Amino acid sequence: MLFFKKKKKKIDVMLTAFRDGFQSVYGARVLTRDFLPALPAAVDAGITHFEAGGGARFQSLFFYCNENAFDMMDSFRESVGPDVNLQTLARGVNVVGLDSQSSDIINLHAQLFKKHGMTTIRNFDALNDVDNLDFSGRCIVDAGLKHEISITMMGLPVGLTGAHNPEFYLRVLQDIMDAEIPFHSLCFKDASGTASPNTVFETIKKARSRIPGSIPIRFHTHETAGLGTTTTMAALEAGATGIDLSMDPCSGGTGQPDIIVMWHALEGSEFELGLDIKKLVQAEKTFKEAMSEYIDLPEASRVEPMIFDSPMPGGALTANTQMMRDNGILDRYPEVIENMAEVVKRGGFGTSVTPVSQFYFQQAFNNTMAGPWEKIAEGYGKMVLGYFGKTPVSPDPEIVALAEKQLGLEPTTQSPRLLNDRNPSKGVAPAEVMLQENGLPVTPENVFIASTCKEKGIIFLNGDAVENVRKKTSENSKDKKRDYPDSIPAKPEDIRGFDVYVDGEYFKVEVNDPRVHSQAVFKDTFPDSIHRNSALHTSTDNFRIDTADPSYVQTKKGEVAVRAPLPGILLRYEKKVKDRVKAGETIAVIEAMKMNNNIYSPCDGDVVKILIKPGKSMDKGSVLCIIKTA
Repeated sequence: MLFFKKKKKKIDVMLTAFRDGFQSVYGARVLTRDFLPALPAAVDAGITHFEAGGGARFQSLFFYCNENAFDMMDSFRESVGPDVNLQTLARGVNVVGLDSQSSDIINLHAQLFKKHGMTTIRNFDALNDVDNLDFSGRCIVDAGLKHEISITMMGLPVGLTGAHNPEFYLRVLQDIMDAEIPFHSLCFKDASGTASPNTVFETIKKARSRIPGSIPIRFHTHETAGLGTTTTMAALEAGATGIDLSMDPCSGGTGQPDIIVMWHALEGSEFELGLDIKKLVQAEKTFKEAMSEYIDLPEASRVEPMIFDSPMPGGALTANTQMMRDNGILDRYPEVIENMAEVVKRGGFGTSVTPVSQFYFQQAFNNTMAGPWEKIAEGYGKMVLGYFGKTPVSPDPEIVALAEKQLGLEPTTQSPRLLNDRNPSKGVAPAEVMLQENGLPVTPENVFIASTCKEKGIIFLNGDAVENVRKKTSENSKDKKRDYPDSIPAKPEDIRGFDVYVDGEYFKVEVNDPRVHSQAVFKDTFPDSIHRNSALHTSTDNFRIDTADPSYVQTKKGEVAVRAPLPGILLRYEKKVKDRVKAGETIAVIEAMKMNNNIYSPCDGDVVKILIKPGKSMDKGSVLCIIKTA
């Protein structure tokens, strides 16, 4: 009698460590030169499919890393060779921005990503509005790229029904097929990791029976809610042929399941990853060494039970906590997350994935800081009004009415893309004008950067962007002026380290000052001439305006200094020197918490001095301009 060993099913692994992993653990703030050495080790372990850019790893390179995302993609391709499948992430008609784009920019996106070495684009829409996937998907295929069309998943907050169940996802799939959108693979994407294993199993099992067997089905999730490995196993049992996995230190917690953990979980099963486990272990070691200087955020490595009722994606969670740290309000984070359930409930059940996850967060943030529904966030308001497409269920009419009143926009059922095609401020032509006005080369890449990154893209192209990554050492600030006067030199023996816990958060603090000899450090220990490190404080109200700061101005009689009410990046001035302003008029716009904030004049008068250049970061209290009132 002959016995035949059953052949195992080989599962295609896309390694997400270098895109989603960076977003989920470090808020996407990772320098290309730091991670490139880890790529050959992953290829040597047998990885032939990488997530290599797009999503938040496009804008973040311009905003925080002072790098060009197209250069990063070129370097990625050079490091892994010509045959590896490099995949990027796109948000339907939003492509790689938080706002929707016009047809010419959507088409340019596909052409440029093909030009810069990408193989596949995963294309999703947070509202699961198939119209948003249609034109963008055709552009991807026409550019010669593989199109991975996605259906976005999540678990609804407890007690809510009406969408995000197998029946809903299968209706979306049927709409995709009825629209005859060309695609090479199908992905079920659960950015918050909150879909139940049963929902994942039933959805993928029935989807497998409805599309040709030659079309791969992939599954993507996060470990944020503690279900990642379980739901990934459920997806495989249901017929998924590919899964997304990551590597330590960008796996687990807010990231994807770890590739080594999954290798062991599949031992003895009918599935295999087809990878060399010893080389995988070495690849993880190499990657950990490459990332060893980056600060690990405590919230990135733990399971968050609240996430089931407030589905915040892993990639958005760490980006938002970092922004709240920057703004000195991290202590309010639990309130914001608690308020998300109400925002999801009344907003139409869009999937909590970019950009809708950011809309949810911004609205929950506003509800926390300004009072429930006192201030409608622009993105959230436009979503409920229909400017991003059709939500899975109708938004609350009361919230729609509030958004209409506060934003001055009427509800619409028109295609966002077609609306943008008629918008004179969107598209290739206005981006070219923006470049010309700034004396910048009008290239396809620059046009795309200007269109998707707006003022901050121009700031980068002008050479005014500032590197803002978080490392354990001060590598990104070498050779810069120290944060204390030269008259008080720091010596190695003067560096004092402290372990600090603030509202449950852990900080390792080093103070470079010879006068500090106690772990009890108070602000009154230092004169006003010593600067504070904004990354280490939790309440800006505990610090005085620094009179040694260049933005500090001793105003004369009859003059008023307009100060920044919160930390942020100065995007632009609406007024210039010699302009007459009235109390309540917008003087400048700063970005904080991924929202544009208008700075209003406190009085009538004339602008006599502007102190901060657009593109520069500022602390709360920094002087933006001087107004002469008499």
